[in-house]
Amino acid sequence: MKHANRIIDGAFSYFRIGYNCAESVLLAIAKDALKINSDLIPKIATGFGGGISRRGYVCGAVSGAVMGFGLKYGRNSPEELQAKTCNRVVEFYKQFQEKFGSIVCKELCGCDLSAIEGIRKFRKGNVHEQICRYFVSGAIEIFMSLIGDN
Repeated sequence: MKHANRIIDGAFSYFRIGYNCAESVLLAIAKDALKINSDLIPKIATGFGGGISRRGYVCGAVSGAVMGFGLKYGRNSPEELQAKTCNRVVEFYKQFQEKFGSIVCKELCGCDLSAIEGIRKFRKGNVHEQICRYFVSGAIEIFMSLIGDN
């Protein structure tokens, strides 16, 4: 668990300096857990924050972890099987849902980030730090357990 805690701390650091949930999770997984450095990270995760561009759909922390599974187990050609990645993603979704009750951003954070009122509620309630941080840490914790590196 010590290694997972270090990765979680890294994700919190990214989250606190302003990266969104998806970017923070993917950065921690890529750089800190898998030792992958690329100019494309966190760029490829930017549009997934706030439940896909603040639409409140799939939680960005979940999306970041799914991208992390792709980095770890994804395929390089259509001839390769997808099962190694997909099986872990399905198990990840299951565990995240069991832990938090949903994988849907607006259900998890209680704010509709596609509306100005929801953004105000999010900021006023410091939802980023008070609530979303648990989804970031939970996503990393589950990811690390599923790659067998906890």
